[in-house]
Amino acid sequence: MRTMVFDCGGTALKAAVIGDRAEPSLQTVRIPTPYPLPPERLVGTLLEVARTLPSADRVTVGFPGMVRDGIVLNTPHYINPKGPGTAADPQLVQAWRRFDVAAAVGRAVELPTMALNDADMHGAAFARGDGLELTITLGTGLGFAIYHNGELMPHLEMSQAPFRFTTYDYYISDRALSRIGPRRWVRRVGRVLDALRPVVVWDRLFLGGGNARLFGADDVSRFGSDVTVVTNLDGMRGGHRVWERG
Repeated sequence: MRTMVFDCGGTALKAAVIGDRAEPSLQTVRIPTPYPLPPERLVGTLLEVARTLPSADRVTVGFPGMVRDGIVLNTPHYINPKGPGTAADPQLVQAWRRFDVAAAVGRAVELPTMALNDADMHGAAFARGDGLELTITLGTGLGFAIYHNGELMPHLEMSQAPFRFTTYDYYISDRALSRIGPRRWVRRVGRVLDALRPVVVWDRLFLGGGNARLFGADDVSRFGSDVTVVTNLDGMRGGHRVWERG
């Protein structure tokens, strides 16, 4: 089976077709996320990208925000007509609320389609199937996914939880990184992990997302032996594995 995987981010939309056989490298398509982005524009953009990709048997959409049963409950970026960090548009808020993104994309590409939170999708790539395994993605904002003994737990929008007079999402966001620079940002990530460790008590933590590339060996060592840094591209393989996990 071959899965067409869409990883929808606040700054970029990425796509690849992934098969059952392990591939040493993943060939992806990456385009900037267009704004403003009402639901029909996202679906149309994904369809355009799909036409450039090899054929597939099914589709996975990793989507930023709270997604249940393929339906968007909220999204932190696509409600902002000028992109992440700008003011929300009430019409976009309403347009995205309870939008069935799985059904809409499935109709457009004419393939069975699954949609879930993007961090939940990435977590499927790394979870080994024993114990409590947490995946945190660091990109436009913070993504958060928990697997227990290989089973995806109900999604928590931990990014929106308060932390140090702001939220986790903003504290280690792309915008914060641009404002304070990589070294101070890495120290902030360490503080976030210190705060979450006694709350989640994970067996393994996987740190991914585009900004995970900023961690050096010394940083990872300070985070602890139960923390592994993974690549954003490898996380896309979760879009294929999530079908196997049911």
